[in-house]
Amino acid sequence: MFSFSTIENYHAFLDDNPDGCVIAVKHHLSRIREKKHLNAFLEVFEDEALQQAYLLDEQRRQGKPSGKLHGVVVAIKDVLSYKGHKVSAASKILEGFTAIYNATAVAKLLEAGAIIIGRNNCDEFAMGSSSENSAFGIVRNALNESLVPGGSSGGSAVAVQSGMCMVSLGSDTGGSVRQPADFCGIVGLKPTYGRISRYGLIAYASSFDQIGIFGNNIPDVAKVLEVISGYDDFDSTVSTISPENYHIEPGGQKKFKIAYFQSVFNNDSLDPEIKSSCLSLIENLKSQGHLVKSVDFEHLDYIVPAYYVLTTAEASSNLSRFDGVKYGFRTKSENIDLTDFYKISRSKGFGKEVKRRILLGTFVLSAGYYDAYFTKAQKIRKLLINKTGLIFNDFDIILLPTSPTTAFKIGEKMDDPIAMYLADIYTVYANLAGIPAISLPLFSHTNGMPFGIQAMTNRFNELSLFQFSQQLMQQYKSFQDPTSER
Repeated sequence: MFSFSTIENYHAFLDDNPDGCVIAVKHHLSRIREKKHLNAFLEVFEDEALQQAYLLDEQRRQGKPSGKLHGVVVAIKDVLSYKGHKVSAASKILEGFTAIYNATAVAKLLEAGAIIIGRNNCDEFAMGSSSENSAFGIVRNALNESLVPGGSSGGSAVAVQSGMCMVSLGSDTGGSVRQPADFCGIVGLKPTYGRISRYGLIAYASSFDQIGIFGNNIPDVAKVLEVISGYDDFDSTVSTISPENYHIEPGGQKKFKIAYFQSVFNNDSLDPEIKSSCLSLIENLKSQGHLVKSVDFEHLDYIVPAYYVLTTAEASSNLSRFDGVKYGFRTKSENIDLTDFYKISRSKGFGKEVKRRILLGTFVLSAGYYDAYFTKAQKIRKLLINKTGLIFNDFDIILLPTSPTTAFKIGEKMDDPIAMYLADIYTVYANLAGIPAISLPLFSHTNGMPFGIQAMTNRFNELSLFQFSQQLMQQYKSFQDPTSER
């Protein structure tokens, strides 16, 4: 029976199995059907995936060169354009819309020989921390179906967690890859802002959004980043730095200079077990010869407010294009003027959380409040970027928890948006500063759920991030569902 562990091992399997891609796709399609109730997928491209698998197997039999991701089964979050396929951002407002071009990241996956098996459910327009805000129903955590998988990329996380694909793409605006990775016990990477083109990614907050990667291990995530990163004429914010070859030495023992924020561990919202495990890890790193020091970070209380002021402002602008006129949902009301047409279409097409953020963003951008909120939040962001630069003058790595708690119950925070927003306290920092960050599944809580730690490096230093992460992953056995057959 087929099982997946790493892309490297899978490619070795293909060397010995002429029809290996078809075997792999059929296995994952069976897994998707078995786990359908988790609601991780909005659409499965069954016939297309099998057809692509047959084609790749034939190419291999003929000895034709294959890409780095030859036959790798990938799922994509429902915010990425895949030409000829529906894309809805899990929203009614994009009802019936079909993508007319490929996102650059999707195009690069296909060029590298990947097989895209389906599109994943998520919080509507990537706005949420629990994957409960989708117009198409909630996503459930495969380890405990009464709990959320995190958000907004919950479907992409669950797809990897439960073996429905090998790797997946999500988007990370304030932790939407790292937090669900933490809740699901897998690896989740948010690269440097600009490392991956955002062309074809439906925008939430354009100066924060970044495509991220879910996987079961560091080499797989690094390999996908090699493929999908790099310059793109279609994105003026993407870096001109060429994609790197993220070679990771097995068993490497490089010594790092590591910073952590003591104020984070003094925060009452941090679960005691998470605090204890993270502090024990810090002591362990010291004993191994790494330089580990506490750094004063006086801006912690301003991170979440600044983040939500800025992202909702950008969302208010970005989502103004969804008006019910050109595509997607349109009200059937008759004999109304254009203003009422817009109001009714948008009121019925958008969900509650999206409308809340649009209204908040419109408020902070209004003439009477622009300086009081938006301008001050931009100043906070600048302070954070400057402080981060100073820290990386002396250190290689910043360590933080990924989330203050493990996965919470479905519905637990839906009536308290402030509590939901505060759950992002440790992840939004990396998006404000534009630095790469990764969540590593290192620990298991006494409640049976996984949790890990978050590592960050300076901008465009993903190689050091992967090297450090690989050392930790080799030292700590990641939490996995013993009933899951990957």
